[in-house]
Amino acid sequence: MKIFTAENIRVADQYTIENEPVSSVQLMERAAFNCAEWIFLNCKHHTKFAIFCGNGNNGGDGFAIARMLYLKGFDVDVFINKNQQKFSDDAQVNYKNLKDISGISVKDFSEIEKYNFEKTIIVDAIFGTGLSRKPEGIFKKLIETLNSKSNLKISIDIPSGMFADQLNEENSTIFKADYTLTFQFWKKTFLHPETGKFTGKVVVLDIQLSKEFIENTSTDDFVIDNEVIQSIFKIRQDFAHKGTYGKSIIVGGSYGKIGAVVLATKSALRTGSGLTFSLAPNCGYEILQTSVPEAMFIKGGENNIRQIKEQENSVYGIGPGLGTGKDTEKALLEFLKDNHSPLILDADALNIISENKDYVKLIPKKSIITPHPKEFERLFGKTEDSFERLDLAKTKAKELEIYIVLKDHHTQIITSEGKVFYNITGNSGLAKGGSGDILTGIITSLLAQKYSEEEAAVLGVWLHGKAADFAAEKFSKEAMQPTDVINELGNVFLYLNKKATTQL
Repeated sequence: MKIFTAENIRVADQYTIENEPVSSVQLMERAAFNCAEWIFLNCKHHTKFAIFCGNGNNGGDGFAIARMLYLKGFDVDVFINKNQQKFSDDAQVNYKNLKDISGISVKDFSEIEKYNFEKTIIVDAIFGTGLSRKPEGIFKKLIETLNSKSNLKISIDIPSGMFADQLNEENSTIFKADYTLTFQFWKKTFLHPETGKFTGKVVVLDIQLSKEFIENTSTDDFVIDNEVIQSIFKIRQDFAHKGTYGKSIIVGGSYGKIGAVVLATKSALRTGSGLTFSLAPNCGYEILQTSVPEAMFIKGGENNIRQIKEQENSVYGIGPGLGTGKDTEKALLEFLKDNHSPLILDADALNIISENKDYVKLIPKKSIITPHPKEFERLFGKTEDSFERLDLAKTKAKELEIYIVLKDHHTQIITSEGKVFYNITGNSGLAKGGSGDILTGIITSLLAQKYSEEEAAVLGVWLHGKAADFAAEKFSKEAMQPTDVINELGNVFLYLNKKATTQL
């Protein structure tokens, strides 16, 4: 799914109005209908709604939603700023339609102090994507008061006070929603930690904006959705052998950190690698041969890695539990100087490279690196926020001609051409040691299976998150372990194969 800026969305609305054709009021009605239907299906145990409407088109959506919910049998109260009743043209139409219904009371924002919010869902339709400055005065106070309530809260299109395309100033007032019912596209700020925490669960509603406009309008930002994954995933062929699906070599482990290379090796196998090797120190030999008997062992030293020998037609995933000792550093740097094939670098491999600014130039072109924010900072320097970090990642990916998997709540895959793919699978149950090692194994396996670097990174991150979602459903985010994520990869592939075959 493409991510459009607020301006592109405005143009998409206008293009749809002119070419469908449909009036702007009818398009607002369509958006409101989708919201009202979602609320009706998901909030049946609630009977009362307090809908807060601004003067613009977001407020117009709120007026229309209020009318529709009332006609479905809910109790609805609408709040407006009665001192500023100059609405946008389309909002004025829906306000008039609302006023014609005697059962809906219209109150002033100031009346919330005495309002009984018991068993009431709060709906935020105060500001939309056109907001250009932070809320002040009566609006700031209103949002702060609503945020203090423990009621279930729903935002329409975007939480009021949030910008769509850029971060807010520090300490800005933003409505904190439990659900955000957004129209047609994810907004970029939904996907960054500083602002994404205000959206709650994001539900994208299709309001049938022009498909022609969406297809023909370019963007560098994308959300990894089912459509993207189905375009990448390849069904395993019947007439194939182990050589068909490549050779993966997981390089890592040191005394006391063999578990990391075990996890990476297991995940490479579970992702379908044809031949899988663990290149690890001899102290991990028995552990690896016992815990992962399907993988072959290559000795790289005694208690840490002292040499990494290059094998032809192999894809290397280097870093899990590797350690950063001098012998290991020397072995890694020598390997990078001799090897020019794309590979995956993570964890201690990145920590070694970050020791010297010239080392990053040794990363082979088209390689995939998978840093978390701190590792990224050590590699490329400090940034003020996640937007600035992403901009720096785009610069470095282009400069080094590599792919950067920037791990976060919504992990970003940055290509050397400047495209950014945001992942929306996964959950906080992955915030445990070992989760990154699994991702390294997954991406290594996919690259070995002849997925392109972009495909391996995008599909790999999605697989990792989807398996984590399955694991969380079974064990909870708190109790799930990295090994549970590995074990759920099979169920994710069953899901993918079922999706792929039903489309044939």
